[in-house]
Amino acid sequence: MKKKGAKFVRYFGPVLDALRSLGGSGTPQEVASAIAQKLNVSGAEQSELLKSGTPRFLNQVAWARNYLRLEGYIDSSQRGVWVLTPSGQKAHLTETQAHSIFLKWVVHYQELRKKHKKAEIKADAADDSAGQPTDHREALLSVLKQLPASGFENLCQRLLREADFASVVVTAKSGDGGIDGQGILQLNPFVTFKVLFQCKRFAKTVSPSYIREFQGAIGGRADKDIIITTGSFSAEARKEAVRDGAAPIELVDGQKLVEMFERLELGLKPKKVYELDSSFFDAYMKA
Repeated sequence: MKKKGAKFVRYFGPVLDALRSLGGSGTPQEVASAIAQKLNVSGAEQSELLKSGTPRFLNQVAWARNYLRLEGYIDSSQRGVWVLTPSGQKAHLTETQAHSIFLKWVVHYQELRKKHKKAEIKADAADDSAGQPTDHREALLSVLKQLPASGFENLCQRLLREADFASVVVTAKSGDGGIDGQGILQLNPFVTFKVLFQCKRFAKTVSPSYIREFQGAIGGRADKDIIITTGSFSAEARKEAVRDGAAPIELVDGQKLVEMFERLELGLKPKKVYELDSSFFDAYMKA
């Protein structure tokens, strides 16, 4: 019975006994206290902590409750109160019976994991055969790179507005040193920053010479400057963007750009995925 990794199994029966002594329901702390009193669990044992900082004793009692819930002996309510079901009221488990329940659910979930693994492999194969990007980030970047220059500029204008910039204007004037627009970022009711930005669809890496060109065009005309691109910045370009004596520039590469679209849910529809909790229905199968 004293098998490594399953020490909490010894509390299966005591959890049911504790709930019966409490009138059929109780909070986790009430149940743990009743068990500690009945089994003479020492204060030192109750105070022993896991690496996470959680008391080991409370953690083991909670694991025992979880398996009893799977077995249909305890209500699955998540309101913080553990409640015995009619079958739980009648159950008096020996250590052997408790271990059998534990092994039963271990095997059950091992089989479920195998089925899910096979389903995932089939789904991946179907996606690959269809030739479609399987990652929304990859798909989003692909779309952004295909936009016309003016369309990408207008989209960046929308992105900045959604990110709480005000008075965002796309200029894109020829001979303006590559400055594509400007806006106002209000940090608080008293402080605002004028921002100049450049947005370019790069497929590859942005070099430091490009950063220097933009720094020359800025000429101290704004409080903050941003380059937004679908590509990436070389290590040298990142160093140039924060070089002493030059205008500091905020760099937004393709990865950070996608993260902003995700955060703002702009052009992306979040999906809520449900996973079947088959254990929920087990108690009804026995009715």
